[in-house]
Amino acid sequence: MSISIKDVDHVAKLARLELNDEEKDQFTKQLNAILQYAEKLNELDTENIQPTTHVLELTNVMREDVTRESLPLKKVFHNAPEEENGQIKVPAVLE
Repeated sequence: MSISIKDVDHVAKLARLELNDEEKDQFTKQLNAILQYAEKLNELDTENIQPTTHVLELTNVMREDVTRESLPLKKVFHNAPEEENGQIKVPAVLE
């Protein structure tokens, strides 16, 4: 499969791009190079290769949802600007 200048011209028209002759020639060469590379990849024997979704092995980093004792309120309010009735007091954002 190869791309012709006519194909590039058609795609440019669909994308509403104005290309000069030099750009059409350049894109035709580049797209043909990409297609040749894809055809070269199709020559590889991948029959015994496991399909992957990522090049690195990913593992779930989520911990189990287990109940545990929470922080003491004194420690929670340590960095809070203000505390009122056991809650962190924040400035009003609505008037």
